Amino acid sequence: MNRYLKYGILFLVVVFIGLAVYFFAVKSDNHSEMERQNEVYTCSMHSQIIRDKPGNCPICGMALVKKTTESHTVNNHSIDNLLKPTDNFVVGNYQTTTAKDTTLNSEMNLPGIVAYDPNSSVNIAARISGRIERMYVNYKYQKVNEGQKLFDLYSPELLTEQQNFIYLISNDAENLSIIKASKQKLLLYGMANSQINSLSSSKKVNPQITIYSPASGIIVGTENMNNSSNPSMQSISNNTEILNVKEGNYIKKGEIIFKLLNTDKVWGLFNVIQGFGSEIKRNQSIKISTELDENETFDAQISFIETQLNATDKSNKIRVYLNNDKLKLPIGLRLQGIVKTNPIKAIWLEKQALVSIGSKKIAFIKMNNGFKAIEIKTGIEMDGFVQIIGGISIKDTIAKNAQYLIDSESFIKTE
Repeated sequence: MNRYLKYGILFLVVVFIGLAVYFFAVKSDNHSEMERQNEVYTCSMHSQIIRDKPGNCPICGMALVKKTTESHTVNNHSIDNLLKPTDNFVVGNYQTTTAKDTTLNSEMNLPGIVAYDPNSSVNIAARISGRIERMYVNYKYQKVNEGQKLFDLYSPELLTEQQNFIYLISNDAENLSIIKASKQKLLLYGMANSQINSLSSSKKVNPQITIYSPASGIIVGTENMNNSSNPSMQSISNNTEILNVKEGNYIKKGEIIFKLLNTDKVWGLFNVIQGFGSEIKRNQSIKISTELDENETFDAQISFIETQLNATDKSNKIRVYLNNDKLKLPIGLRLQGIVKTNPIKAIWLEKQALVSIGSKKIAFIKMNNGFKAIEIKTGIEMDGFVQIIGGISIKDTIAKNAQYLIDSESFIKTE
């Protein structure tokens, strides 16, 4: 009897040991399989090389190193993967606020500058081919008055036409139609009536013609002249930069010698930051002050709104036409424009209650004994408030200052 009992106990022990070894082996195999599934091999120099087994890098030949990946998936649309778990929910007692469903209106301060009005510029072009004998203006941005001498031009073509005119008035004075046509041709070449009358009385040709300024303004070079200017002149002030056209240069008929900019009609160009373009309307009033005297202002109207966004500062420009005959604003003067916005009814939240995480904005909503981070969709900013499009309502209690609840070291990825 004792012998059978002893054999029975021995049998049970053997079976128990066998089952333990079996389950341990199965668990080890499953664990090893999971580790194999989560293990990848990559090159320490070329991270784009990823393999599921050991080997060498096909680019540099270095041995691939093991890299363990996480098996769980991440929701790319959630802000949970942007914050550490300790910052997803913050326990504490902080000042709170709520979003307000109200109407806001304010004044926008727009930085600006005085610029030339290209529509009021005048091209000084050669009416006839020839050589410049003498220049009366030599520098860019030199001020000239209407009727002032600009340059003397020698032209063989003009010489021939003057000889024809003298021959007609000397030998065929009764043929008034031909004489009138010849006189008209001299006028088209740039001669003044006084010069033609002097030619008719003296009967002496003058192959040189003086070109006079058709209006008052500022002399500047053309685009082609600016591009071909001497690089050594780039360091010289724009106010004293020598014009590229010089005495002795040959010019062709119709060639633009330089431009004459009108300083009595100028533009005020103002920058409007992204998101506020819809608040600006054409013919809307704008109050303008200058850096010369910030307390002295004058009123104007918005003349044009540019639709193209500046990629550098994410702004678009508005244009104000200014009559500079009385204002006498120098070109390049900095301006400050004030525009009153139309009232906007929306849900508004204090700006400090939001914090930006890359392309997302979050706020901390009060829940139980703490605050939970949630993503907020926002619109424009106005007077320290941000327009709320989605994410919270006026019934939610929000932490008043989001910066107090978030740690700058909480970012583990922003892409």
